[in-house]
Amino acid sequence: MNARRRHARSIAHEYTSRPPRASRARTPQLPVISYHEGSGVMATVPVVDRPREKLARVGAMALGDNELVALVLGTGTRSRGALVVAQDVIALAGGVPGLVRIALDELDRVPGVGASRAARLLAAVELGRRTLFGDSDERPQMLSTKDLVAYLLPRYGGSAVERFGVVLLDQKQRVIRSAILSTGTAEVSISHPRDVFRAAVLGSASSVAVFHNHPSGDPLPSAADRVMTRQLVAAGELMSIEVIDHIILGDTTYFSFKEESKR
Repeated sequence: MNARRRHARSIAHEYTSRPPRASRARTPQLPVISYHEGSGVMATVPVVDRPREKLARVGAMALGDNELVALVLGTGTRSRGALVVAQDVIALAGGVPGLVRIALDELDRVPGVGASRAARLLAAVELGRRTLFGDSDERPQMLSTKDLVAYLLPRYGGSAVERFGVVLLDQKQRVIRSAILSTGTAEVSISHPRDVFRAAVLGSASSVAVFHNHPSGDPLPSAADRVMTRQLVAAGELMSIEVIDHIILGDTTYFSFKEESKR
């Protein structure tokens, strides 16, 4: 009896049990990762498109603005990747050119930046600015407005506040030195012709070029700028120290009163 029952169960098992399923072939996918540096997490991106690997593969010129800023920041947070934080920094600055005007405390308030990363970013911006002119023992000669702009714009353009300064020149129009004479607010700086010519006399300058920047980035002169230029030129004639130009600096552009006079 027991033998018959075991035989029946065996037959039933053969007819009711399912054959093993064939394993399905998986569709190959591109490798993706969550980009980590330290404790920070960047958005999930293909390995080859991570900013650091992308730079090594195709060079820094191929990276977007946010990728370059992300590399300088190094990390984001667990909820906000470095690329997202970098984009917020660029938006706060109003674009990459605005990074030269942004303050440390402004950067510190961006979620995911903090004091350490803010300092790192400002140091990188300043280092890049300094590479445009470097330190040279040779005294450059200012033979044209273009020479003056090439000398002044990397040094004094793009400031968050208005600064007024002077370039002292010798008889061959070589730079003796340049100096900021006054620093104002985001809208105005206050200076006087006597400040310019005091510096010129003390520096034994034969001629001078004066300059100031517009924090707005727009170098077009105001009515006050034109009045000041006429006063400076008149004072220079009395002092026998020629004012060869007054240049207004924007972020990447300039205005020259000398060039305007030739139009």
